Amino acid sequence: MAFTLLLAGCEALPLRQGEIPPRPAHAGIAAFSLDGRVAARQEQTRHYANIAWHHTDAADDILLTTPLGQGVAELIRDAGGARLVAADKQAVAAADWEGLSARVFGFALPLAGMPHWLLGDVAATRRDDLGRPLAAVADGWDIRYLDYESPAADALPVLMEFRRDDIELRIKVDAWQLN
Repeated sequence: MAFTLLLAGCEALPLRQGEIPPRPAHAGIAAFSLDGRVAARQEQTRHYANIAWHHTDAADDILLTTPLGQGVAELIRDAGGARLVAADKQAVAAADWEGLSARVFGFALPLAGMPHWLLGDVAATRRDDLGRPLAAVADGWDIRYLDYESPAADALPVLMEFRRDDIELRIKVDAWQLN
């Protein structure tokens, strides 16, 4: 009976609300979903949107909505290339993410590398005391990690800033789900 009680005491306790589960090595995360907000600025032009991003190695689906939840655009990447479908159902297609963003926005966004950058899977130029990236440079973009989901060494970033020339992207992740 004592053995049974001991085994029952070793049973994993459920996570408390708001508690973050242990995370795998960031380089090994092949699929994720995130919900959050994005702010983009180029010179004096600013755009704000909610973002829902579903990523796998084979495909991406990014839904952008207004702060009130109205659909603005969906960006899709798969074996057929990259497409943006606007709320009015107008579509723009290109061979890849960078070509699509250059056609739509007039400059190439770092969407191909972004999944790794979002996870903090970068060659950091500066790290915190736990070894997590605080700063990096990738493909000409200056990356800053401003906050993490918890104080754990394996925590995922939740507030990031990406800058190049006169372009600034700021992403706030409200929820991560690893698939």
